[in-house]
Amino acid sequence: MIRKIIHLDLDAFFCAVEEQHDPSLRGKAFAVGGMPEHRGVIASCSYPARKYGIHSAMPTARALQLYPDLIVVSGRHRHYGDMSRKVMEHLYNRSDLVEQISIDEAFIDVSDLKAEAGTLARELQADIWTALHLPCSLGVATNKLVAKIANNVGKVSASTTGPPMAIKIIPPGQEAAFLAPLPVRELWGVGPKTAEDLEQLGIQTIGDIAQWPVDDFIARFGQHGEDLARRARGIDTRPVSTEHETKSISQETTFARDITDPDQLHRTLLHQVENVGLRLRRADLLGSTVKIKLRWADFTTLTRQMTLDMPTNQDDAILKAAEQLFAKTWIPLKPVRLLGVGISGFELPGRQLSLWETHAQRGERLQQALDTVRDRYGKRAIRRAVDVDGPAQNDERDKETST
Repeated sequence: MIRKIIHLDLDAFFCAVEEQHDPSLRGKAFAVGGMPEHRGVIASCSYPARKYGIHSAMPTARALQLYPDLIVVSGRHRHYGDMSRKVMEHLYNRSDLVEQISIDEAFIDVSDLKAEAGTLARELQADIWTALHLPCSLGVATNKLVAKIANNVGKVSASTTGPPMAIKIIPPGQEAAFLAPLPVRELWGVGPKTAEDLEQLGIQTIGDIAQWPVDDFIARFGQHGEDLARRARGIDTRPVSTEHETKSISQETTFARDITDPDQLHRTLLHQVENVGLRLRRADLLGSTVKIKLRWADFTTLTRQMTLDMPTNQDDAILKAAEQLFAKTWIPLKPVRLLGVGISGFELPGRQLSLWETHAQRGERLQQALDTVRDRYGKRAIRRAVDVDGPAQNDERDKETST
């Protein structure tokens, strides 16, 4: 059976929700993001703002340099989540095979429905607009890879100054022909470094990859080369996954002012580890790979990671690894803009049977007691000695992530 996969992407989702709350924003150059005095970044921007070169992930200060009259709103993130759930309900009304990959993006497998996928896409777009007044664009193909790229191409090709509300359909058997003229950077798995390597070989388009001998590609790029060769031919057998498995847990802190004080950086690292550890334990997971992320004032970003001898969800073990990584990465007196800690490589905890309590089990009991106190009286109810005399850190912006 030929599969029918639809990729849905809400157009400038945060901005569309803000326009519903404040209709005076419609047609204006505005953005949802953090304030420049707090080192904020743009989360989403309206289509009128984009003509000035403003885009998501851009520092708000830079966006205001490009267009000083830009309206910046802080956003109502809880409402975004509510609206996202309503959109997903419309997808589930069509099929049980829905894979939400972000707050504003999802795949839906409609292979079991009799109607043509293009017809279903148009109906879905109309339903969401009528019920929620949210614009969306859709890509339709026989697999997830081509459906998503089709959506991207459709949005770019739309001749409009507002939300594109595009629908791009790739008929079965036309996958490779559709991909062939596109630049290699459009293909999943091709980042800046891979694109540079490909360009050195004279490979400019996805079609160039498809024509390259597969064995030679594997010899040059290993398993990654085999994956690229397959994708370049429009082949993607991945199913629409209805279950999301958490692959990593992390927390990052962007400082309002660049930090050089090692004590403050260490306290921040400690707070992050405690937060990540608590989320690990609440998810009943053990992690085996600890990673830190450090961004200097010039936006240069470094990441370092290490694999633990044994998986853990204990703060002390995570902190020890994070401190070792930080010591190898940090340059004394060099201003730090962002610091982050994460853990991955998950497995479910086992239970050791023993007549005597091990050191690890005593640590687990202590950690459970600390969690209980903090749940009841707040995270600051019990603090480590290194943290007691530190200044309040209310000039920072934290971001928790689970992927």
